[in-house]
Amino acid sequence: MNVLHSKDYLVFLCYFLIVALYGWWIYKRKKQAQLSSKDYFLAEGSLTWWAIGASLIASNISAEQFIGMSGSGFKMGLAIATYEWMAAATLVIVAIFFIPVYLKNKIYTMPQFLNQRYNSTVAMIMAIFWLLLYVLVNLTSILYLGALAVHSISGINITTCMFALALFAVIITLGGMKVIGYTDVIQVFFLILGGLATTYLALNLVADHFGAKGVMGGLHLLQGKAEDHFHMIFKKDNPNYMDLPGLTVLIGGMWIVNLNYWGCNQYITQRALGADLKTARGGLLFAAFLKMLMPLIVVVPGIAAYVLYKEANFQTDLLQTNPDNAYPLLLNLLPTGLKGLAFAALTAAVVASLAGKANSIATIFTLDVYKKRIDPEADEKKMVWIGRVTVVVAMFLAIIISPFMGIDKKGGFQYIQEYTGFVSPGIFAMFILGFFWKKTTSNAALFATIGGFLLSLFFKFLPMVANLAFLAPIGFSKANENGVYEIPFLDRMGFVFVICIVAMYIISVRDNRKGVKPNGLEIEKSMFKLNPGFAAGALIVCGVLAALYTIFW
Repeated sequence: MNVLHSKDYLVFLCYFLIVALYGWWIYKRKKQAQLSSKDYFLAEGSLTWWAIGASLIASNISAEQFIGMSGSGFKMGLAIATYEWMAAATLVIVAIFFIPVYLKNKIYTMPQFLNQRYNSTVAMIMAIFWLLLYVLVNLTSILYLGALAVHSISGINITTCMFALALFAVIITLGGMKVIGYTDVIQVFFLILGGLATTYLALNLVADHFGAKGVMGGLHLLQGKAEDHFHMIFKKDNPNYMDLPGLTVLIGGMWIVNLNYWGCNQYITQRALGADLKTARGGLLFAAFLKMLMPLIVVVPGIAAYVLYKEANFQTDLLQTNPDNAYPLLLNLLPTGLKGLAFAALTAAVVASLAGKANSIATIFTLDVYKKRIDPEADEKKMVWIGRVTVVVAMFLAIIISPFMGIDKKGGFQYIQEYTGFVSPGIFAMFILGFFWKKTTSNAALFATIGGFLLSLFFKFLPMVANLAFLAPIGFSKANENGVYEIPFLDRMGFVFVICIVAMYIISVRDNRKGVKPNGLEIEKSMFKLNPGFAAGALIVCGVLAALYTIFW
């Protein structure tokens, strides 16, 4: 039953007070000194490695993971965990190769990187794009799905949930990145604790139904009763192949999704840009370890719901209609008190993501649009004020427009992936060549920005005008439910990325011959040297991932 009792509200109140009071204490400590724009947007030099790692996870994990990934776990099984486990490997790569470039060149925002590496035109186009993407896609989906999730467990009106979540996030965000970073540590604690409680319940339900004992018995039963849900690599005859096309998750488009998200995304990299290299790398490595744990929290409950649905007629109608109902249904089976903890975990995930996204919106607008084009003479105090106003305006816009975006129809996880996927290949191509090939020119970057988007649209709608069956024998197309041969989403991203790289190379070589001198970044081999502790941790991450993919191939 979707209603909370007094014990549940008491648990949630404890969570709220801990986060609010700790955030206020952090804010008051910092307010004793003059709050500069870099302090507000980046918490420069203030975040420890564990705060950076926790903040990365808190900002990344939200309702689309809890609800969407559990729904995908119900539908396709453990394979959806590839988004989480490949992210762990990606975080190691970003820590080794990307973060040193940003810190060495004193880059604080992604548009600043584009301006420094290419020109102001490319930077401004991308700044406007990122603002639109963050508000219209990310902020709206996090807010709306979060409200739906909270509504499903509490019964509170969805609109009320949206305003409450937005207000909670705004309160945290107005304190700046330092408050966000350190309160995120508490948010992650509640997120993991509440998530593990739900997993514990789900596995016990399976064990009790089949007469087994405990969590391990339930986990063993899952593997026996849903053997087809424990494969990481799909064959082409799998009905979910279009979502996760075989080896593409290991050697194809999945890398573009993750490297673009974790390495070229203001929302994520902002947490590490105010730290020194050792601290930033430590935070990213800590996040990688936490990422490996996430499927236990967001995927396994969905598989458990599938077994119960198949064997015990568990909420048949709701799960037949929409697999995303799997997690809310499990939450509503939690006993009083634990349900409040799960409620706090969901709220923590949503609020942390909203706060992180809103701070990134404020950072890009204030530093890359307002300061450069509207009021170049703005002082530190005014920029902080503009940043706070931007947070409030962005959140209000998200509340107004989110019900009209069709997020609930597409599914939150798919909604975000679909719309960001149109530009991810071009952006990543622009960043990766900008990092490591000094001859890359601004004309090439402009092609990746605009041409990459147009190419993504071309491959998306190509099946409507051409029969792609000829690509089926080599594994690059498959018939959908209507018999139309389509290119899987992740493969499309890979094609667009390769085309962008080749085109950028050709354009850059042509520009170089004309005498164009690109603005190369400062890069030295010594930047990429690893300390022994980080190297050992990175090897452990890679070893665990190799073992997981070997076991669940």
